[in-house]
This record gives sequence, structure tokens and C-alpha cells, in this order.
Amino acid sequence: MTTSRSRPPALPGPAPDGVANRTDYAGAVYGSMLAASVIAASSLNEPHPRLSLILLLVVTGLVFWVAHVYAHVAGQREVGRPVDWRQVREVGRHEWPLVEASALPALAVLVSPWIGVGENAWLALGVAVAQQVTWATVGARRAGASARQAAAEGAVNLVLGLVIVAAKVAVGH
Repeated sequence: MTTSRSRPPALPGPAPDGVANRTDYAGAVYGSMLAASVIAASSLNEPHPRLSLILLLVVTGLVFWVAHVYAHVAGQREVGRPVDWRQVREVGRHEWPLVEASALPALAVLVSPWIGVGENAWLALGVAVAQQVTWATVGARRAGASARQAAAEGAVNLVLGLVIVAAKVAVGH
């Protein structure tokens, strides 16, 4: 996943400790969890399973991105004031990692048959869970968390990802 200008996502304004910007990997973590959920819930019994799953990942990421931007702008709007399009663009840029998080799992779906994994979604699901854990851990470290705290955040996200994997196994997709 990449972010604009290759720097970590940041929320504008002072953080609670007075630092000008703070790291925010929530969109990347959430987007990775969303991608894992889409993969787990999808069925590969369609005529074009890889194309269907890739489109489903991208479209779901875009729809959730629009929903997040709308919810943030609508929730922060002052009564009686029109929408500030500059704020919409800022929020859209800030939430973009939610969409970017679908890129690696979609790529995994695309290349899986060529690397001998076949027509299944397990590689993509593994990629989505791995990036979820990675973004949670990296975000914690960049926010100043100790190695132990970052490991705990990574572990929590691993458990959440494994719950999604278990659901896929239980449903038999």
C-alpha cells in the first residue's frame, strides 16, 4: 500500500500531546480488514471468479471510502453551513488508504494461479490479514508505542483477521 507522497497518513492539527501531526493508519488497517472480509465472504463459483473478486474488492473499497468521507464531513458540519469542498478533499485524501488496502489482495487474486496457488482466495486472504497486522504494528510504532504495545496491537489485529479466516472455513467458501 502506498500513501500520497510516500509518507504516513496524518491527521491535521495538534495531537493530544501538542505534536503538529500524528500518524493515523486506521484507514489502512480498516481497509485491510474490509478486504479480508470481502474475500472471506466471496464465492469463487462464478464464471470469472478472479475478475469478480478483484472488482468486488475495488468497488467495496471505493464505496466504503465514499461512506467514510460522507460520514466524516456530515458529522463535522456546522448547523446551517454548506459543505466545505476543501474539507471534503482533505478527508478524501486522509481516508484514501482504505481504498489502497484492497490493492495487494486484488493483486494476489490476479497472480495466484500463475504462482501455483490456483483459483482460490486463500493467498489474497493471507495477504489482507498480513497487511492488517503490519499496518497496525507500524502505526503503533510510528505513534510512539513501545515494542511491546505495538506487538500487542499486531496480535489483536491478527486475532481479528483469524476470526475472519475461521468464518470463511466455517461457512465453507
